[in-house]
Amino acid sequence: MSEAEEYLRLASVDNFRDVAGPEPGYATADGGRLRTGVFYRSNDLQLTEEDHGLLARVGLHTVIDLRTAPEVALHPDPALPGAELVHLDASGIPMEELAALDHRDDAQALMAQVYRSFVTHPKSLSAFGAVLTRLADGGPQLFHCSAGKDRTGWVAALLLHLAGVDDATIEADYLLTNARTARSRARTEAQIAEHLGREKVAVFAPALVADVAYLHAALDEVEASYGDRSGYLRDGLGLGEDVLERLRTLLRVEPGQP
Repeated sequence: MSEAEEYLRLASVDNFRDVAGPEPGYATADGGRLRTGVFYRSNDLQLTEEDHGLLARVGLHTVIDLRTAPEVALHPDPALPGAELVHLDASGIPMEELAALDHRDDAQALMAQVYRSFVTHPKSLSAFGAVLTRLADGGPQLFHCSAGKDRTGWVAALLLHLAGVDDATIEADYLLTNARTARSRARTEAQIAEHLGREKVAVFAPALVADVAYLHAALDEVEASYGDRSGYLRDGLGLGEDVLERLRTLLRVEPGQP
């Protein structure tokens, strides 16, 4: 856990964390490590007054919101001193389709479809390319969606891969969402049970968690469409080597460096 994250531990934003992982940062496959305090990820910023003050002290210069316009309208991001709010719509779970489902297996299939769309849908390609370009301007920056697990999880996974973190660590970091959001997920399940019936909790459960199968669905689509993640970053997201190299430099502490 980074010093800033240890200090924050935002009670009202339970999936707030440093992209680089706990101090001293995730190890890279070539013996380096990641630099903490540069990029942060989160679920939506429904902050208590105390947590608003704590987050303000991080000194963010940009907050990137990956939610759709209706999601933003429901819970707009609060203003933070010195931070520009940037909205980049990376379409997530189609809630109207999810609400119409009656079987858990269908919800799992829908989630795999959502992750494949991260690789195939023009809106997603535009948004993810724009967020990585924006992050290349330097930290500290925060990006988030609603739960901080799908759109946010995909961006974080791309950053970790770009920095040279191995896939086992990327998957473990992705799944960390499930432990971090247990309380907020329980509240969501209680709301579903109250308003839609207890049986719907089991139906919707696959949409409330991070599942490596979903991540693999996106990665399989990357391989099918672009050959590998480098091709996806370059040809799918339109990122030049200058942007990719700036991100690597921001994220990495090279082997032998203090």
